[in-house]
Amino acid sequence: MRKVRGMSTFTRRLLAWYRRNARALPWRGHPDPYAVWVSEIMLQQTRVEAVIPYFDRWMQRFPTIKSLAEASEHDVLSLWEGLGYYSRARNLHKAAKIVAEQYAGQLPRDLDALRRLPGIGRYTVGAIASMAFDIDEPTLDGNIRRVFARVFNIGLPADSSSGEKALWNLTSEQLPKGKASDYNQALMDLGATICIPKNPRCLICPVMELCEARLKGIQDQRPVLKPKKKTPHYILAAAVIAKNGRVLLAKRPSKGLLGGMWEFPNGRIEGSPAKELSKSLRSGYQLKVRRGDALGVVKHAYTHFKVTVNVFQCKLVYMPKNQNLKWVKLKNLEDFPMGKVDRQIAGLLQGQNSILNLL
Repeated sequence: MRKVRGMSTFTRRLLAWYRRNARALPWRGHPDPYAVWVSEIMLQQTRVEAVIPYFDRWMQRFPTIKSLAEASEHDVLSLWEGLGYYSRARNLHKAAKIVAEQYAGQLPRDLDALRRLPGIGRYTVGAIASMAFDIDEPTLDGNIRRVFARVFNIGLPADSSSGEKALWNLTSEQLPKGKASDYNQALMDLGATICIPKNPRCLICPVMELCEARLKGIQDQRPVLKPKKKTPHYILAAAVIAKNGRVLLAKRPSKGLLGGMWEFPNGRIEGSPAKELSKSLRSGYQLKVRRGDALGVVKHAYTHFKVTVNVFQCKLVYMPKNQNLKWVKLKNLEDFPMGKVDRQIAGLLQGQNSILNLL
């Protein structure tokens, strides 16, 4: 691709477009690198429109790295609830503690130091380095992958190691010295607003004439992705156990899916949910219950699997002493961070006469 004064035509047109069309986002131009860090963690696997209100609330509640480091995991997860991928919040919290202790509460400029922080990979290092510290580092998110796969007609699967390597090389080769911040953000904006996944808006694209995939009429076939595996679907049964005006919640292990979040005791079922619930609760929580009426069914799709959860009213027969089991008043359920399935179950309780009779 032809270069003009040390900068490729692609990059020159991209930056010219960005100067006129850059999105106004709350973390852009923010004086604190911490804001860039928070935004980039939130933006992993999540659309900008969903992130903005979470970012604003986060920065009000935890305006500095020190304030985040001093917060409880409970408060951190509560503020993150609904954004999903909760390991991001836990890693951000852990990293804040490290930065507070080892770097006097200031996000380090050193790239190796950044890489060692929990939750920060190659993409996030490049984003923080370029946008927060004006360091000439490329980055490669989903939007940028799509732009380069189309403009340079990359036939390798973008989610393969060889495809990933080719795309990283391209974004590095095209990076203009001294302009990495605008360059990376311009690519993100182009992918988010014009070079979108389906029906890209090619006719208003600033690099339309340079796009090799469009010239061949195959822009809808780029990026190439490896075939998706069939999404597993699991059946679960969950128990609403009520006593003395409270319901029983269980805290999930700190690691793994929804780590540190609260849930209604539940288990995966192979046969009849009504018949297997009691056995599942004994196995998973050492709880003994007497199953009552069905309260409803909730469904949810995670990234790699789907669940259908059958919810039953239950009466407690026996529970062990366990700090991860807690009786909670219905009115206080909002104070306990939950995943979307359990928040739906909590919502079911608002209009259920059967559960109200137990309370």
